[in-house]
Amino acid sequence: MQLYRLGDLSDTRALLKKLGVESGGIAIMSKKMELLCFYVKGLRTPAANILKQDALSIGAELAVPGGVITCEKEHFDCILIGTRKHMEILSRKELAQPFGLKTLAKELKAFLHPVTFPVRIMGVINANEDSFYSGSRFQANDAIARIETMIEEGAQIIDIGAVSSRPGAAPVDAKTELARIRPICDAIKGSKLYEKALFSVDSYSPEVVAYALQSGFGLVNDITGASDERLVALAAEYGAKYCMMHMQGTPQTMQKNPAYKDVTAQVSAFFKERIAKAESLGMKRENIILDVGIGFGKTLEHNLTLIKNLRHFTHFGCEVLIGASRKSMIDKIVPTPVEERLPGTLALHLKAVENGASIVRCHDVAEHAQALEVWQALH
Repeated sequence: MQLYRLGDLSDTRALLKKLGVESGGIAIMSKKMELLCFYVKGLRTPAANILKQDALSIGAELAVPGGVITCEKEHFDCILIGTRKHMEILSRKELAQPFGLKTLAKELKAFLHPVTFPVRIMGVINANEDSFYSGSRFQANDAIARIETMIEEGAQIIDIGAVSSRPGAAPVDAKTELARIRPICDAIKGSKLYEKALFSVDSYSPEVVAYALQSGFGLVNDITGASDERLVALAAEYGAKYCMMHMQGTPQTMQKNPAYKDVTAQVSAFFKERIAKAESLGMKRENIILDVGIGFGKTLEHNLTLIKNLRHFTHFGCEVLIGASRKSMIDKIVPTPVEERLPGTLALHLKAVENGASIVRCHDVAEHAQALEVWQALH
């Protein structure tokens, strides 16, 4: 006899099939092989006691503070622990319980059955001279040549912007921004490059966004997260996708002592409100993309927490974008100039994809295409 521990359960169905387990058994057993943990904030004390007993009765667990059983406070934070099978049972069982457990059951069900999307690479083109990474700066004909290369290297989306959003960047008026990006838009439209890839306009200026959409662009990348309803309305009018990003403050103020009580919970609440707003303006949920805004009003700890908890945001049923390419958070972990941050970028992005991201915004397309292909072979 020989015993060894399985290191990766990502291919559980294939392993069970290889053993000769019947198809019905595979469906049941694979759910028992995946351990899930959920952080429950502000659970009412009676609900915590009920959920604790219900979890224990099926072999799951609810980790609670010592004061729950004696009802020391009205609300407590808890951690729910169990297999996917346990969570499916609880998502049905708690529908019949009071004290907010019905709502918890519905949210639990959404987490258990997220919409899945194929992983895509978004290449970055900057039509301005002050973006933080010089390797992304291109003008007119040079930009078109770089776009064609990116598509050949494996980029399915090309993100083009003409205003820097790095910390402390000076604001730019719409007229200047449009003058920078117009030649690239015209070249894309004239050559019908939009037939080869999805083009994204990285702007929060309605004039610039409208011009790009008229030029064949199909995605609006809004770092202000739907602060201006006109951008959402434009995307809906043209049937384009819409990416909303979370940012605390503005590019001019965002890195001046950013603070959160719970960054994951607060960014999640932001998306919940902004998704509802976008849908009320005509956006379909399947056309909404979420970007947690790495480096936009966040400390290193905030950024790492969001990447570690990125799977949380998949329960909204939207694609999740990660954009940590060559950012300063890498320098804060390992002091490194911008030009030497590709290894750190790949590490962050692969972890983000493992945690649910389906769009990777990057400067180095070929390197990401190779890394993702190898990563996918391991899964």
